[in-house]
Amino acid sequence: MTTTGLSKHQRQYRIAEYLQREAVTSQASIVDLLAADGIEATQATVSRDLDEMGAVKGRLPGGEVAYVVPAQPQDQVAPAEHLRRICREWVAAIDSSNNIVVVRTPPGSAHMVGSAIDRAGWTDVIGTVAGDDTVMVIAAEGVRGADVAEELRQLAGL
Repeated sequence: MTTTGLSKHQRQYRIAEYLQREAVTSQASIVDLLAADGIEATQATVSRDLDEMGAVKGRLPGGEVAYVVPAQPQDQVAPAEHLRRICREWVAAIDSSNNIVVVRTPPGSAHMVGSAIDRAGWTDVIGTVAGDDTVMVIAAEGVRGADVAEELRQLAGL
């Protein structure tokens, strides 16, 4: 089955997954990987996506040249510190219910908080959904939302 209704951001997320998972050496390979997942894309579309994502060809540790998406330096060095800084700067309020945490931010900044939580690699969190001024954080199985909320409050200084 072919999926043509995938948004640009969803397609770029998928491309980033491919680049993290394996050494991808050409745009044609990315088109083929997308096609294997039922996603239609042209080489021109993939080229634009790679450009927007900041992907560049880089030399991997084994010497092979492949596409890579440079991580933000603060994420590579200390994701927890990056998350703390983002939370202190952008989190206004935090509430929870069962395994769900709701994080309130100023308008237009929820995506930054959600992305920082996702990149922090918390095993207590399975994912986030960000709107304009609200992030929904889903706690992992067996983890109380109240516990995740408390960790976020401490990071945010609330």
